[in-house]
Amino acid sequence: MDWKILFSSFGLVFLAELGDKTQLTTMMLTARSNAPTFVFVGAAAALVLSALLGTIFGEALDKVVPQSLIQIGAGIAFIGVGAFLLLNRG
Repeated sequence: MDWKILFSSFGLVFLAELGDKTQLTTMMLTARSNAPTFVFVGAAAALVLSALLGTIFGEALDKVVPQSLIQIGAGIAFIGVGAFLLLNRG
């Protein structure tokens, strides 16, 4: 097992998810439903499925597209989303 990859994946995803809409939605659902265990299980299952799909599609994409192009594409996508959010702050 490659512990460095495991811990870096955990750390990056954990930091990326802090305070985002998923965490806020989970807090809201817990407050509204008063069923924290069920909200946790549902939210955790959704995050696991999302990570599984990302891993599967990422592995398939890596076999077809060079990693440098994937990194450039991801950078452009993040800049595009940021520009969109800045321009549509209404």
